[in-house]
Amino acid sequence: MNDEAQKLRLQLAEHLAAAGHVRTAAWRRAVEAVPRHEFLSGGYFERIDVPGRPTGWTPVMPESRQWLRSCYTDDSLVTQIAGTIVPGDVCGEITRLPTSSGTLPSLVVRMLEDLRVEDTHRLLIVGVGTGYSSGLASHRLGSDRVTAVEIDPDVASRARGALGRCGYAPTVVVGDGLAGWKGGSPYDRIVAYCGTVTIPYEWVEQTLPGGVILATVGGWMYSSELARLTVTGDGTAAGRLLDGRNSFMLARPQTPPPIGLLPDLDQADDQPTELAAHVLEDWDTRFVAQLAAPRAQRMTLDRDGSTEHVLLDVEAGAWAVLRQDDSRWLVRQGGPYNLWDRIADHVTRWYRDGSPSLDRFDITVTPEGQTITWPR
Repeated sequence: MNDEAQKLRLQLAEHLAAAGHVRTAAWRRAVEAVPRHEFLSGGYFERIDVPGRPTGWTPVMPESRQWLRSCYTDDSLVTQIAGTIVPGDVCGEITRLPTSSGTLPSLVVRMLEDLRVEDTHRLLIVGVGTGYSSGLASHRLGSDRVTAVEIDPDVASRARGALGRCGYAPTVVVGDGLAGWKGGSPYDRIVAYCGTVTIPYEWVEQTLPGGVILATVGGWMYSSELARLTVTGDGTAAGRLLDGRNSFMLARPQTPPPIGLLPDLDQADDQPTELAAHVLEDWDTRFVAQLAAPRAQRMTLDRDGSTEHVLLDVEAGAWAVLRQDDSRWLVRQGGPYNLWDRIADHVTRWYRDGSPSLDRFDITVTPEGQTITWPR
């Protein structure tokens, strides 16, 4: 298997380089050297889609003929379901939600390239996952310059074991990655392999002036973008969103709460709205909407023979329901603020400013919080 795995690694490195994800010789050598299959030795879950049924997942174990080749495809491979369940725990199919995965190699490497690391840099990785990204970073920088923090102790333990089998020994700690890890700070670079609603100021505090933070930022309507920020000498960080639609599982402390029992959606009167609900099908528009309401969740209901588009901020108790009446769109709203009015105002201003692309958006993180703006 070693010869076949080495051949597959070289093919993966060639593919990533040809696609422009691997751009430097040092990171290509890392891809060629680090055995991704060791980080998936517990198997992975294959997605099963059947019309009319919830998405299912079935385990693929190392004894399967497809396992090794799958380990070297440019795909994300789910390694944990529902917070605790791993492939070896399941015989058959499970329909719970994924909670950990091996990120597709092109994104892992592209993010490492976007960090623009130098040989002397110290790196913090938030969200260790399988440990593959930590292995690549350890190969490139040396294990003593890499720290990884993971909230799930079982995930951290499996990653630590895989890294050890590959000859790497970065510091892998269990903790809330949103708090960073002071024990290894200050860092020259921080990269997060989990999604965030807001980039924590703790990361800024733990990064040297001139250092870089790279993380995916989005909201609970699941449009997200990669942000690269440079830390300044005044204790703030600023930068831009990068081109590309990146999606990670949200950091667990920032995951949305269960929707639970819906409020009475008929307690308000319909009002006309110029903005149609289907504009939120567009990735960029949905991202802009999230800037106005980052903790709003989105769903549809079929009631009385028509489809209603529901937006709900569970924490605040605000809600909005949109429906189409012939050629008009109508909205009902309730709670402490008018959720749809806030979104519509933000999106309309973005339209009025020419709908600039997301890679022109500026992002700033200060002790007071995170701000994302577009050019006007």
